[in-house]
Amino acid sequence: MRPVSQRVNAKKIRENKNEFGKSTSELLILKPEGYPLSGMMEEYPVIENRDVFEFYAREQWDGYVARKGDYLFDKRMFPDFAYRIIDVEPAESIIGKSTSIIVTEEESGISASSEIKCDVRFEDVIGQKLAKQKCKLIERFLEEPERFGKWAPRNILFFGPSGTGKTMLAKALANKTDVQIIPVKSTQLIGEYVGDGARQIHQLYDRAEEMTPCIIFIDELDAIALDRRFQELRGDVSEIVNALLTEMDGIFEREGVCTICSTNRVNSLDSAVRSRFEEEIEFVLPGEEEIVQILESNVKTFPMNVEECDFQALAKKAKGLSGRDIVEKILKTALHQAIIEDREIVTCKDFEKALAKLSRQDFTPDPTHLYI
Repeated sequence: MRPVSQRVNAKKIRENKNEFGKSTSELLILKPEGYPLSGMMEEYPVIENRDVFEFYAREQWDGYVARKGDYLFDKRMFPDFAYRIIDVEPAESIIGKSTSIIVTEEESGISASSEIKCDVRFEDVIGQKLAKQKCKLIERFLEEPERFGKWAPRNILFFGPSGTGKTMLAKALANKTDVQIIPVKSTQLIGEYVGDGARQIHQLYDRAEEMTPCIIFIDELDAIALDRRFQELRGDVSEIVNALLTEMDGIFEREGVCTICSTNRVNSLDSAVRSRFEEEIEFVLPGEEEIVQILESNVKTFPMNVEECDFQALAKKAKGLSGRDIVEKILKTALHQAIIEDREIVTCKDFEKALAKLSRQDFTPDPTHLYI
């Protein structure tokens, strides 16, 4: 693993200028495009040693002006093989001996541009007291990863009904600890060809290691990690799961990388995958008082006035809805109705009508039904 001084930090752009008045590229993200002529080898060159590839790439492209969208051509090992520049920081800078180079096969989804900083706070996640308490351990690990050694909480599972704040809490963790988070939808890992998904998994962890400490957040884990009895129906899903298990097992040391996965179908997960999680953190539907807090905190952000309402009474009728349902199906519907009718105020009747429109199937009397 590289020393901290050599890790990529795209926000810390060097100010050294070269003879052309341009900065040296701090980070260069490439996508392999293949050969310009048809009939030549179609497979991409396999990069088995990232450090060796970076050294080789910097040597042959030293002094080139890197612009997003431009192409770089291999000169020696795979002559004329093309790489497209997906991103470069700073923009239109010159490749130099210190440039960090990452090769990705995705332009979106789990590409390096997905590494984000969040502005979500713990206070924004209403309720989930027990989940927040358990997240304190992850928080301490991300703040002091070297303190934990082999006892680090590397693999965490968030489970519970949809819309209960699993993604928000993961982002809040990243914000509180000032680390980057790479959010991934499981379906993005299923590639067009066999082998694509497994390769993306390993590249994802390579990327996270460059940014340590870092959170990898894999949403909708059940989309790829179903019980193995169903996996033969899902193409290369078994291969993806095996790659994920390899990374979660720590066969390749990824110091400072924390994997958080989420699902609303925890009992449908493959037992081998589920056994890799050191901690399972449950998220529950909001209670009556929490629903009141969700209503009151969100109406404050409305772009128009709101009539004084008895949110306590509304909360009693809304029990069984998730926080997302309350925001999207009650508050947003009520606001839109007022806008459609050219009114300057949202009334209590607007909220009640929005709630009345929800059929009984939108409610969940028994939360466990959502993840059995």
